[in-house]
Amino acid sequence: MSHMEKLFELLENATSQFHAVLETKKQLTAQGFEELHLKDNWKLEKGGKYLLDHHGSTIFAFVIGEEFEAEDGFRIAAAHGDFPGFRIKPNAEMEVGGYRQLNTETYGGVNLASWLDRPLSVAGRVVLKSDDVFKPEVRLIDLKRPVLLIPNIAIHMNREMNKGTELRKQVEMLPVYSTASEELSKEAFLECIAKELGVEASDILDYELNIYNADKPSMVGLTEEFVCAPRLDNLTSAQALITGIADGTRKKGLNMMVVFDHEEIGSRSKQGACSTLLPHLLEKIYLSLGLTGIDFKNALEDSLLMSVDVSHAYHPNYGAKYDLTNRHVLNQGFAIKAACDQSYATDSETIAIIQQICEKEGIAYKKFLKHSDSPGGGTLGAIASAMLPIRTADIGVPLWAMHSSRETMGAKDYEALVAFMTAYYKL
Repeated sequence: MSHMEKLFELLENATSQFHAVLETKKQLTAQGFEELHLKDNWKLEKGGKYLLDHHGSTIFAFVIGEEFEAEDGFRIAAAHGDFPGFRIKPNAEMEVGGYRQLNTETYGGVNLASWLDRPLSVAGRVVLKSDDVFKPEVRLIDLKRPVLLIPNIAIHMNREMNKGTELRKQVEMLPVYSTASEELSKEAFLECIAKELGVEASDILDYELNIYNADKPSMVGLTEEFVCAPRLDNLTSAQALITGIADGTRKKGLNMMVVFDHEEIGSRSKQGACSTLLPHLLEKIYLSLGLTGIDFKNALEDSLLMSVDVSHAYHPNYGAKYDLTNRHVLNQGFAIKAACDQSYATDSETIAIIQQICEKEGIAYKKFLKHSDSPGGGTLGAIASAMLPIRTADIGVPLWAMHSSRETMGAKDYEALVAFMTAYYKL
């Protein structure tokens, strides 16, 4: 299977942060990674390949080099598996003007207009009654078919819409799932979820359900040089990390990848990059290898973290939004992102490391900086490196329409990112 085919498969199947973990685990298990659990004592071996699922929405994988020594340090790459969109609230079902709708809230920074008139489905996790009240049953669900729609209004009823129309999250953005037919109960949606799981609606205690764009990924352009798909932010990075750590194993040191949850809402959670989870896990690895906490702390000095998340591609219709000399046209390579305010954690030393890897391996890249009058966004890189003080860089593929329900990237840029991640874990 080609790199692009693997990515398309992940884009279609990782329809929630929980499914991103599930699909990552499937790929890594097929590559011989052994699953560990934080509550257990570990017997780790040099040359071993391991993975760890944390609360179902963050996943780690690491490879211990066959010639690992305490002073070798570690190479980490981090991405995220959550994406902007909508979550279904509890007691969600409403009847409005002869239609059935769901009450929702937004997750992350959502381009609201991009979700209108799209085929929408539902995925996430549902928590069920159990015999042990402290261990409720948790089940994943993906309806895998369009069941919702957020309809736009006709231009005849809003003649000013092309001058800009405010979309209110609690009013215009509520999805419709049916007309108010007597054939459907007032809890038809919850009953649909229960039927899919093979349980009674009364067994459902709570849920974390995403609404997602059910469009398929597609190649676009005369020579199919563009990829247009939902969830490119940030499943492109997740798949590049999976491929890289599987194909780029080096004999020395420790390689690690992580796909975090909650990046789109600030990373401040037990599953997020702002937790102590990453340093906690690394120290446990060192202790499980018969080393000491001091050995772990000593290794920080010669270690690296790649924060791998998407960047902004130069848009020909909005040229004034971009930096004068550090803009990035699609299909010129992956992006090295820098900002002196450290919203991107890159510094000149890590940039130099990346450049030398790329020059050695013949990998295309471009440097990206924000327009000075636009603050732009940030990534988990600065957050994670504050919790784990090691050299850090921000990289990723550039996109058009980041945080839209459908985004666009260059096919060559993704191949460059995969090549870099493989080299990062190999050299």
